[in-house]
Amino acid sequence: MRILGLSAFFHDSAAALVEDGRIVVAAEEERFTRRKHDDRFPAQAAAWCVAQAGISPAQLDAVVFYEKPLVKFERLLETSLAFAPRGFRAFLAAMPPWLQRKLHLPREIDAGLGGTYAGPIHFASHHESHAASAFFPSPFERAAILTLDGVGEWATAAWGTGDGASLRLHEEMRFPHSPGLLYSAFTGYCGFRVNSGEYKLMGLAPYGEPRFADMILDRIVRLHDDGSFWMDQRYFRYCHGLTMTSPRFHALFGGPPREPESPLTQREMDIAASIQRVIEEIVLRMARHVHARTGERNLCLAGGVALNCVANGRLLREGPFERLWIQPAAGDAGGAIGAALAHWHLTLGKPRVPSARDAQHGSYLGPAFGDGEIRAALDAAGARYETIEEGEIADAVASEIAAGRIVGHFHGAAEFGPRALGHRSILGDPRDPDMQRRMNVAIKFRESFRPFAPAVLDGRQREWFDLDAESPYMLLVAPVAASHRTPPNPEAEAVHGIDRLRIRRSDVPAITHVDGSARVQTVSRDRSPRFHAILSAFERRTGCPVLVNTSFNIRGEPIVHSPSDAYRCFMLTDMDTLVIGRHLMRKAVQPPMPGADAYKRSFRPD
Repeated sequence: MRILGLSAFFHDSAAALVEDGRIVVAAEEERFTRRKHDDRFPAQAAAWCVAQAGISPAQLDAVVFYEKPLVKFERLLETSLAFAPRGFRAFLAAMPPWLQRKLHLPREIDAGLGGTYAGPIHFASHHESHAASAFFPSPFERAAILTLDGVGEWATAAWGTGDGASLRLHEEMRFPHSPGLLYSAFTGYCGFRVNSGEYKLMGLAPYGEPRFADMILDRIVRLHDDGSFWMDQRYFRYCHGLTMTSPRFHALFGGPPREPESPLTQREMDIAASIQRVIEEIVLRMARHVHARTGERNLCLAGGVALNCVANGRLLREGPFERLWIQPAAGDAGGAIGAALAHWHLTLGKPRVPSARDAQHGSYLGPAFGDGEIRAALDAAGARYETIEEGEIADAVASEIAAGRIVGHFHGAAEFGPRALGHRSILGDPRDPDMQRRMNVAIKFRESFRPFAPAVLDGRQREWFDLDAESPYMLLVAPVAASHRTPPNPEAEAVHGIDRLRIRRSDVPAITHVDGSARVQTVSRDRSPRFHAILSAFERRTGCPVLVNTSFNIRGEPIVHSPSDAYRCFMLTDMDTLVIGRHLMRKAVQPPMPGADAYKRSFRPD
């Protein structure tokens, strides 16, 4: 039985195909359209998923949408009435997309699937989809479940339990009180884009001091022992306005929101540190409450807040659960997987046998390209490349990286979710103290404060990081191991703000954040043989089983989708080497790309 799960019309539209309870493929629409965080109906992603199953849309057995739009519309109406007349402008702004598409989902699904699907359309609830995406692919027979995000229909956080093929949500927190909206309000206030810049706020936090945390908890948020909380709506406008925060909020923090792209000040760094501290406390309290209520040893997480890998790391170290499993596409995109699995197990009552590792297949669920397709794209672009035998690729890539070169690596099936996990990655030497600056400024065209993540051979993470668990999806932050840390320098430690970037803190400075932490990915041979081989070859050359791994894209664009996207990104940046499949390209011998120099000059990162 083939079930197509869909998420759309809010953030990160996606499609996933589940066959007889097994996740076959999944993809986000943005990768195809090249429009970052594309929220339109995932027509191209859905068409690709269906084609990978070797069928037409007419042969699908069911289509499942990840939330219930009529219930969500009810919330919009009730909120607008509750805040009338102040909410009238926001209500008017929200109405066109609802009247044009969101209230007509069967019509939109029919059109998006080419008008050939005549089977049933089902609707799961938003947090049920998140919960199903977290528990059903997990390796656990039994587990507690915690979902945290902005808002679905009414729920903003929920907890429940999973047992075999059953799943039940027991309690929820409701709009307008929301962990995701709370964090997003501070994201917007600090000058980053809401619903896409939250990871920037998380990365900025270690540069500041949490001097506002107590004030947030005294004035804005009333936090309870179970992790639920009440938000004073006088400080916010997301219920009735077109902005997240109010003048009262701005007065409390000493001024208006930071203008996007303007210089960062110590105020923004301290605000970021403060709200990060608060969100970590919320997550820890919720987890302790769930553990006390369920007694379970394992916890599954999903929802956009579950992408806060700093909070996840603290939860693993300080929380009551022995093991965590976090859905790699924890945001709305993962709801497509959850909706399909919820239908299979909960609606149809089909059994489930947990996989020993997990059933997410490394999250390598997206498109892959064969040698012929790659050569055709490179030849059309006029690329100059050499073709290397598969057994020699790892040594060739490791040699380039060890020589100080930055390598784009495009191979195998694309990752599903926001993290590049070695298949659509830019790789570098973590020992190079200048690598973070080079990658940020000359490759990614982004803010200089942003940290980079390490990929490490599975089983070796304990030697390099204070991390006993696997972290295959780059969703846990852990301290760099003391044996690889640089002894503290009191004079250097007196430096504040962005200047802290200049301080060398470990043997692997390119992936060590200013607080001595790193967002770790562990790489296993069975899930990603090529990437594992590259790390192994790099260790043979250097003694270091760690690489810098960042997503293969440039600022403002989705991760590359096709070989043509990868070659364009290579040529528009100062990347040194590109590997697509078995084909290796060096920048020095490529024909010039018209407009590349002007493109680079157009970026002015902070």
